Amino acid sequence: MTVRTLVIWCADWPVLALGRSAERPAAVLQANRVVAATEAARVEGVTVGMGRRDAQRRCPSMEILERDLDREARAFEPVVAVASSFTPWVEQSWPGSCALPTRGPSRYFGGDEALATAVQARVEEALALQAGRSQVAVQVGVADGSFAARLAARAADPTMVVGPGQSAAFLAPLPLSVLPYPALVDVLQRLGLDTLGELAALAPAAVLGRFARPGQVAQRLAQGFDDQPLDARPPPVDLSVTMELDPPVERIDQAAFAAKSLADRLWSVLDDAGWSCLRLAVEAETEHGEQLLRLWRHEGGLTPGAMAERVRWQLEGWLTDGPARQPTGGLTRLSLVPDQVLPARGRQLGFWGGQSEAAGRAARAASRVAALLGPEAVQVVQRRGGRGPGEQFCLLAATAVDLVERANQPLAPLAVPWPGHLPIPSPAMVWDDKDRPHARLQDGTGAPVRVSGRGELGHDPHQLWVQGWSDPVVVAAWSGPWPVEERWWDGANHRRLARLQIVLEDGSAWLLVLQGGQWWVGARYD
Repeated sequence: MTVRTLVIWCADWPVLALGRSAERPAAVLQANRVVAATEAARVEGVTVGMGRRDAQRRCPSMEILERDLDREARAFEPVVAVASSFTPWVEQSWPGSCALPTRGPSRYFGGDEALATAVQARVEEALALQAGRSQVAVQVGVADGSFAARLAARAADPTMVVGPGQSAAFLAPLPLSVLPYPALVDVLQRLGLDTLGELAALAPAAVLGRFARPGQVAQRLAQGFDDQPLDARPPPVDLSVTMELDPPVERIDQAAFAAKSLADRLWSVLDDAGWSCLRLAVEAETEHGEQLLRLWRHEGGLTPGAMAERVRWQLEGWLTDGPARQPTGGLTRLSLVPDQVLPARGRQLGFWGGQSEAAGRAARAASRVAALLGPEAVQVVQRRGGRGPGEQFCLLAATAVDLVERANQPLAPLAVPWPGHLPIPSPAMVWDDKDRPHARLQDGTGAPVRVSGRGELGHDPHQLWVQGWSDPVVVAAWSGPWPVEERWWDGANHRRLARLQIVLEDGSAWLLVLQGGQWWVGARYD
């Protein structure tokens, strides 16, 4: 029922992969939430999940970094290469951690303890050879099942080995928060359950009847079983897709385009067969006959965008690795092999059936443009936290996004509220701070409208003039102002401003920003 598994985990990998040492206060943020911090930042009280403002208040000298998944994946390739020297069946699910089965290697090295010690030492030695990563804390955990092994790797001991058949006892005192289902954990805690042992002791039929499939999987994890679905199986037929690369590919942008094309083909093959890919094998061959192989896993099933992203990470890791491990020639063949599949659970179709043909054509056009101009040339919008309209969204490379799926689903709202953010609807056109036109907002006497320190308008707005207009336009309605004071602890980046929404007599709607005694146009509504 379970597979004896060894997990390698590099603590704080998102920030250490960017070359920051553990002694320097630094944190990596994604959607304005801390996803990793150095030991020096944690000493000051910075924790994972904390908001940007709270983190900077606790550690004003901390360096703020944006997450770079591509760089994390490239930097983690030496770790995977070391793990592959013990067994070729190394699985990756996310940069910073990988897993391998211990049955063969443990016999060779004389037991799980000796294997864990050897792996930990070899990985630390490989990372020490890389500049700026000599302080990476490498931890290894061994247990029955990958879930228990991942938690063992996060224990205080650098090499934690849970004996065979002891995974349930090891997991029993741990809190429910270690489960990867926050919504379910919240419900269970409100029902009075606190530990995995309490969840494991419940009647399986009752858990399945009350919480359906997520509850069943969570209870299996708490009982020490593998977190793989029971119906995971090898593909019934050969579903692999292959692309011959002529001339050989040595550039990352060319390899990324090949990865996107292959991912789309594999998704089409799996979709026609009614399967969803759980574990993907990325195989490549160089012009000198070198064979390369890596396994990537995704518990929810890999979408075309997720496949392309992981293949691109792997290709970048191969092509940018150190001279000792980098291929000696260009890639001549690239294959994607679905190593484990699940029955597809279906998808939401359009109102009249099928998917939008226009969305498919747009996705194919974006792929062609990315092939000509590079993977970062075509970008799509992603929602993130922020108060102003220019801060609430960011741009992601289209090669890392399933464009057809995105076209059929609206942008999800933020789960965490942002006090002081602009109310909906969002403006249609947003100016950058460097390019925004200046404006004059005047009252009925022609005097400029100001905002007091208490966030109140001095006079009612009467007319607006914007840079480039010949004459001002009368104001019909307005709302606000919304005063904002940000980064008060940072003298270089501290700013204080007020935002005001107005509607003119011609029907146009605008967002104005008062900063430094001057009105500016922040955005326009349609």
